[in-house]
Amino acid sequence: MGCGNMFFSLLVTFSVALITYNIIISASAPLKQELPGPSRSSSSFSISVDPIIKMPLDRSRRPSSKRLFHTAVTASDSVYNTWQCRIMYYWFKKFKAKPNSEMGGFTRILHSGKPDKYMDEIPTFIAQPLPAGMDQGYIVLNRPWAFVQWLQQADIKEDYILMAEPDHIIVKPIPNLSKDGLGAAFPFFYIEPKKYESVLRKYFPKDRGPITNIDPIGNSPVIVGKESLKKIAPTWMNVSLAMKKDPETDKAFGWVLEMYAYAVSSALHGVGNILYKDFMIQPPWDKELGNKLIIHYTYGCDYNMKGELTYGKIGEWRFDKRSYDKVVIPRNLPLPPPGVPESVVTLVKMVNEATANIPNWGS
Repeated sequence: MGCGNMFFSLLVTFSVALITYNIIISASAPLKQELPGPSRSSSSFSISVDPIIKMPLDRSRRPSSKRLFHTAVTASDSVYNTWQCRIMYYWFKKFKAKPNSEMGGFTRILHSGKPDKYMDEIPTFIAQPLPAGMDQGYIVLNRPWAFVQWLQQADIKEDYILMAEPDHIIVKPIPNLSKDGLGAAFPFFYIEPKKYESVLRKYFPKDRGPITNIDPIGNSPVIVGKESLKKIAPTWMNVSLAMKKDPETDKAFGWVLEMYAYAVSSALHGVGNILYKDFMIQPPWDKELGNKLIIHYTYGCDYNMKGELTYGKIGEWRFDKRSYDKVVIPRNLPLPPPGVPESVVTLVKMVNEATANIPNWGS
């Protein structure tokens, strides 16, 4: 690593250590405070877009609290992330003032380290990325570090935070689902703390309680108290980096490593989560909107012209965000053929409405 990167690493370490010292030293998990150096294999491993992952199942109950929360979305300055953020923010604005909404402010946390031309369109905080090579080809590691910077430096008026993602489309006014010091989160069936207990005990030692204290969640979507997140975020960053540096953990968790890191960090700080099954819907597997609040379009939607799903095979009709990783998604996408589920039809209609009404689309 060059001298410049070593100096930046020391600055990062110092700022994070000031926040996390009292928490980390109280845990016996073998976490280091410094950022690890770049992996020797990082140059041979690079991912520009997220892969398809399995579909989540089970969810739970809804609290009745009525408090404003701030929506925060982390993003790079890639074409791929940018068009998603613009669509996401369009629908945020549409539902913010509706009845039953407790949506407050909005911030795109841009971890490119520099402004882009959409600063006037989307409220944006500029975060610095990790030093070159430190993400070891796993670009999601920039997310917890970006949140640490935002929570340290921004003037956030609301007492709660919704951590969302660029590929979320809000379909209903979102109430504050958290209560009684608990966060509210979507449960992912592939986050299985019990299955990976031997690995997770490196970061969540037995004296911190049963492994079931780790909820089956990622960091998004999650609504959590701002003060709780200020404590969780530096630990989340450190745990993510430590997990990535450990070959056994990296192999076990792969692309969802940072999700496990958030779940562990929340548990380390004693912040449990209400598992809210109606937080979001994920086409094409979830077919009806029902009471869902968010459409998460992480999966490709492929159908033949009879309206039959051809998942795993490119359909005669398709919608897949990965088709637009290098170019802006066009206006006026063709609607699905008859017989395609409501969730997919609604998704395409909402994308089309947003792109038709956002000025200078495609520029």
